[in-house]
Amino acid sequence: MVLAVFSCRTYSLPHLLRLGFLTKQPLSLLCSGLRIRGLSVLCAQSRPRAMASSSSSWELPLVAVCQVTSTPDKQQNFKMCAELVREAARLGACLAFLPEAFDFIARDPAETLRLSEPLGGNLLEDYTQLARECGLWLSLGGFHERGQDWEQTQKIYNCHVLLNSKGSVVATYRKTHLCDVEIPGQGPMRESNSTIPGPSLESPVSTPAGKIGLAICYDMRFPELSLALAQAGAEILTYPSAFGSITGPAHWEVLLRARAIETQCYVVAAAQCGRHHEKRASYGHSMVVDPWGTVVARCSEGPGLCLARINLNYLRQVRQHMPVSQHRRPDLYGNLGNPLP
Repeated sequence: MVLAVFSCRTYSLPHLLRLGFLTKQPLSLLCSGLRIRGLSVLCAQSRPRAMASSSSSWELPLVAVCQVTSTPDKQQNFKMCAELVREAARLGACLAFLPEAFDFIARDPAETLRLSEPLGGNLLEDYTQLARECGLWLSLGGFHERGQDWEQTQKIYNCHVLLNSKGSVVATYRKTHLCDVEIPGQGPMRESNSTIPGPSLESPVSTPAGKIGLAICYDMRFPELSLALAQAGAEILTYPSAFGSITGPAHWEVLLRARAIETQCYVVAAAQCGRHHEKRASYGHSMVVDPWGTVVARCSEGPGLCLARINLNYLRQVRQHMPVSQHRRPDLYGNLGNPLP
């Protein structure tokens, strides 16, 4: 339910408070096209649709989902991401999510390999300093990582890095499902030309917003992964992404809502948007979905961020009223990971 929609104007933070943003009312609030200091910022507050919540919105953690247009220019990409992260911190977020390939999007596999860095490189150091400066956690949704086997393989990992507010790396997940597809009208994608699949899942991590399960983009097409993370205790699933212009309109929102509904988790999906260079463009539409499957925050067109509050009491209510995890029959379908005949 949309209770307030604002046109594209520039507002100061006190003006936002007078307009009703970040207030104590436990109602759904979406704002479209809101801009602060030249950035597109959308705000949303999750509302239990069928169940009331007694939590004051001031008591609920606020998360920010950043949408960017990465290019091969790593310094310019960091400047844009840092601006969004600082805005998220000013607005009171405890955790900011950046999309897959937040560091860069190259023109070809050779450039991808040339621009990649190890986790101990200069770029990650810049982000650790940014996390400390802003005092918030960062989900770095897909870093082109030169792993310890770089010298042998000359390939990289697509690595989701989670930093705490002190700038320490608390978790890393290396993308396990690589996107090797040919979509008519979108061009071929061969992630495996430059990337090695990760060997394992990462256990959910406790953060100020809840327990986060790490995934990346194409992983969302595999419900087995999301169910495994939920069964391991995840309350928030993350799908930082760079969806294309054909698969985006067809699959993006429906997949994210499906993952939220079947796991009864929040789903946070930071996305790349716009044209990165002459060879590639991304769909955008970053969003947050609640455990009922409702989109409670989404970005408009172009770089910017959206905000949502995470209500874990609501999550527990959803799971209590519809205890699907207790009704599963692994004795009937325990081997869903096997290929189709």
